[in-house]
Amino acid sequence: MVRTARHRAPRVEPRHPTPAELRAAYNKTVPDVIAARLKILFVGINPGLYSGAVRHHFARPGNRFWPALHRSGFTPHLLTPYEERGLLKHGAGITNLVNRATANAAELTEKELRAAARRLAAKVRRYCPRVVAILGVGAYRAAFGRTRVGIGEQPERIGDSKVWVLPNPSGLNANYQLPELARLFRKLHAAAENRGTRRGR
Repeated sequence: MVRTARHRAPRVEPRHPTPAELRAAYNKTVPDVIAARLKILFVGINPGLYSGAVRHHFARPGNRFWPALHRSGFTPHLLTPYEERGLLKHGAGITNLVNRATANAAELTEKELRAAARRLAAKVRRYCPRVVAILGVGAYRAAFGRTRVGIGEQPERIGDSKVWVLPNPSGLNANYQLPELARLFRKLHAAAENRGTRRGR
């Protein structure tokens, strides 16, 4: 009997946006990668212009999100932003607090972030992920009106979903390098795999 080797589908080649496309990406949106009852829903702050231009999450070269996912065991191989929907089969999804692209998150107002927190809460109650992981300490603090926020699991929940806060994986965040991000994502992965993280389960 001849065994046929299994091959991964060829990767989608990344498209590098032009300077004009980056300028035109202001306020563009990036579609959610989401389904009901995921193990984990990752929540970015908002898309950068690069992600807005290509309409994929964490797409800018140098962002550590995808390498941290792979190193922490969420994915068996390193996904590219263009393979983001492959996360769903691993029980993970992605959304944003504010779904409009800006050059940096500092352009978002506190009022905008507060409104985004309410929208996120409604989305989480609709889709019921086991864990919600917000990627940005400052954004979480501003959006949810918290004064003291630590890295890791938070005392509050959104509906039945546990809330975690992790550092922003942007390459501009020099406070956390990839090995430390992978260590934190690994702890999150273990929590998301624990079926006891949701009440009533």
